[in-house]
Amino acid sequence: MFQQVLMVALGGGIGAALRYLTSEWVSNDGFPWATLCVNLVGSFLMGAVAIGLAEQVISKDMALLLGTGLLGGLTTMSAFSIETIQLIEDQQTGLAAGYVGLTMLLCPLLALLGWKLSETILGST
Repeated sequence: MFQQVLMVALGGGIGAALRYLTSEWVSNDGFPWATLCVNLVGSFLMGAVAIGLAEQVISKDMALLLGTGLLGGLTTMSAFSIETIQLIEDQQTGLAAGYVGLTMLLCPLLALLGWKLSETILGST
């Protein structure tokens, strides 16, 4: 149990650091591009991790490190929520609606894409 907690903590620290660096690298011109990017990439990769675990290509410990830890630390529902509220508070309701719509549509689609791509690569059905 302790080893699994350490795997999640290690991955989470790396993921959170990557999220912070992304927010420093990606321009924020009034739209939360950095958060959208990490959530989209994270969703895609989580689909791949799910198949890797299901097909036993990665171990449960690796899934904890990569999925729960790294991707859990990288992606962020809390920042998405606050940024949406800030857009609404700034009377940018169109941008807020677009942000919510893009996130709710594209994140599941990218998770599905990562899932299906991994199935194809690993030869599973």
